[in-house]
Order: sequence, then C-alpha cells, then structure tokens
Amino acid sequence: MDNIEKIRIWIGLDDTDTPDYGCTTATFDDLINSISHLSNFKIIERRLVRLWPFAERRTRGNGALSCIVECSSESIIEFENLMSIFFSKLADSLQSDGEIHPRTSPALIYSFEEINEDLYWEAVRQKVEISDRINKLPEIKKLTLNSDWGLIGASSAMAWKPNQESTWELISWRFPENIGEKREISSDIVKEMEINHPETFVNRDPTQEKGLIAPRTPCPVLYGIRGATSESVLSAHKWLQSNNAVEKCQRFAIHRTNQLSDDHITGYSKSTVLTKPIETKGAHSSLEVIHRGNCLTLVAFKEGGDVNRLLRKLIPGDIINWLGLESPDGSIHLERLRIESPVPRILGRPICCNNKTMRSAGLNQPLRCLSCQNTVPKHWIFENINMTDLELTNGWVEPSASQRRHLSRPLSLGEPVMLNLS
Repeated sequence: MDNIEKIRIWIGLDDTDTPDYGCTTATFDDLINSISHLSNFKIIERRLVRLWPFAERRTRGNGALSCIVECSSESIIEFENLMSIFFSKLADSLQSDGEIHPRTSPALIYSFEEINEDLYWEAVRQKVEISDRINKLPEIKKLTLNSDWGLIGASSAMAWKPNQESTWELISWRFPENIGEKREISSDIVKEMEINHPETFVNRDPTQEKGLIAPRTPCPVLYGIRGATSESVLSAHKWLQSNNAVEKCQRFAIHRTNQLSDDHITGYSKSTVLTKPIETKGAHSSLEVIHRGNCLTLVAFKEGGDVNRLLRKLIPGDIINWLGLESPDGSIHLERLRIESPVPRILGRPICCNNKTMRSAGLNQPLRCLSCQNTVPKHWIFENINMTDLELTNGWVEPSASQRRHLSRPLSLGEPVMLNLS
C-alpha cells in the first residue's frame, strides 16, 4: 500500500445557491463526501474565499469554496466520473419547473496542479471579465451550467494561497427538517462562547448585543465560527454543541479563509481635506480630499457609525489617514479613518462681561468690550477637534462588527501598519 502513488487534486466550486435557497458551502460539503470513499482519500485543506465586494454577479456573501485532496493515482478515472455524476445531480436539484434560476451559474472545476495565484488577486481587488478568466484556464477541467460566470469564483478560490495571518471558520449545517425554522442560538450564548474561547473573534457585535455567527436567511447553515486557529473554532463548536440551549447540527467542516485579511484593498492612504462634508440622502456623508495630486471623494455610509461621525467633524485643511475601497463610480468607500493633524477650529472672539463677545474697535485696533470698555489684542479663540464621543483604537475608527465586510480586518486584531501610508 505504501508504494501506491498518491495524486493531489485542487477542486473549486462556486455559485450553486439561488436567491431563495441553497448554500454553496453545503453543496461543497456534499461534493467532498461523495468522493471521500476513493482509495487513500485524504482532505489536505478546505478553503473559503471572499472576493471583490463590488462584483456585479456576486453570490450571497460573495464567497467561493476550494479544497486540496489527495487520493490514489488508481482512483483518478473514478474521481472524474464521480465529479460528472455529482454535477449532473446538482443541475437536477437546482431546477424549478424545468429551469434553473438565471442568476445561478454553478461551476465545478479541478486541476492536478496548482494554478497561478494572480487569479486570486485579480478577483479580490477588481472586476474580472469572464472571457479573460476563461483564457487563463486552458488546462482546467471544468463543468458549468447556465453560463461560465461561476468559473471566476471557483478558480479564484483554487488560486488563493494562505499565509500565517489567514483565519479559520468552522461552518455547521442544519438537519433538513430544521431549515427555514428559527435558529436556536442566542446572543448571550455567543457572548459566553467568546469569553471561554478568546481565540475566536468577530462572532458578536457588542455595540448592538447581537450574535453574528448565525445567518438570517433560510439556508442550510446553522452557524459559522471565526477564529485564529482550526483548534480554536473546533473547541468553540464543541462547547456550543454541548449546550442544551443550542440547536444541534447535522455536520460541520473547518475552512481556511481569507476573511479579515484586507486583501481587497491596497493599503492605508494619507490625504488633506479640501471641502466640508456633505450629508446625502439616507444620512450618508462625503467630502473631497487631495491625494497624490488628484481629487478623491471619500464616502462614509450611515451604517459606518463612528466612521461617518468622524467624517462629519472634518474641515478643509485636516490631514487624515484612511483605508477604503474604490467603488465602480470612482468614489472611495471608507472602512477606517483617522485624523493625523487637525486644523484648529475657530470658536470666535473672546467673551467678556455679561457673556458678551468682544468686538473689533476698528482697523489695526484691539478688541473692546462694549459693556466695560476693557480691551485686549485682536485674536480668535480656537479649540481642537472633540472626538470624545467616538470609539477610538489608536486614533482609528471603524464600523461596528455587524457592518464590516468579511474581508475587513478589525482594529482589535492589531494596530494598522502605518508604513504604507501614501
């Protein structure tokens, strides 16, 4: 048995859910289970990858799945047959009244060699054209349905290479009879889980006392626990499942992820504020800054919380540091914000008798109190910007946990690296 050659295979899957039901994570687990009986089969690592947040045809959560498996070289023909059979059954399961939802374009791909990591970086930071992606996948074995759009996510997940900063997520799935029913897992239990398992993170929004591990859609996922190591999320999962007040799961799997990586953005920037903030419909705010000789529009949405509040305090001349993602219209959607050097705020002239403001006595003349005739040299009263109502982390603000992107790295995981400010 030791002399049997083993083959490593990279598998990718994306876009198997519809707007109303399904979940690609559960479908991918079905796929892995369907090939798990192959000779000398071994799962090397499962991966969950989030991609460019502005992708036009993004799926719910904008995630794609991949896995590296190993099996006997004698099983390759059987493996390829099983992949075809699985995809055919998947196509049947997605049909409603003989048709598949037009926005669902499943793609199942596999390769016996690693693919270029550039495919991941393209898809996590910018728009990818499907024709361009297909041209870069000549050797990939691929199965698609409806269109080839799912190839972008599936191939990007396969191309991603983790590093020491990569996080983990354990996803558990519900028993079929429970899907569509309310999930039994309270915010208090999630809070207790985080206390007992400090290496897990972003599983609750303390600003709203709301748990974040359970989705609010009628999909098969029971919950997803994020953490620093595979051991930490597994331990937290076992703790949850031992609690009688928590719904029991049918199955679970642990994934290496690019979540909380900031891979979707290129670095921190430094700019000077040019205009006063403008409040738009919906309480969103925006202003103009000068950056590398160009004028940029920075946008802070109402849901951004402290980011929005800090943006509204800015005035022309303030020097700020920011982190954000360029949207298709060219504006920057802020994810973090910090004031490096604020311009003093003018309050007005000094106050004298009866709480009255002192007035100018004329050109090149001092200020005079009209009540007591006291005079002082002409000057203005200034104050520094007041940020006492903001939740600052080393001077930075960010949205609450429930309003951050999957890809955004929270300030609690470490101080921002300032070396790449430009």
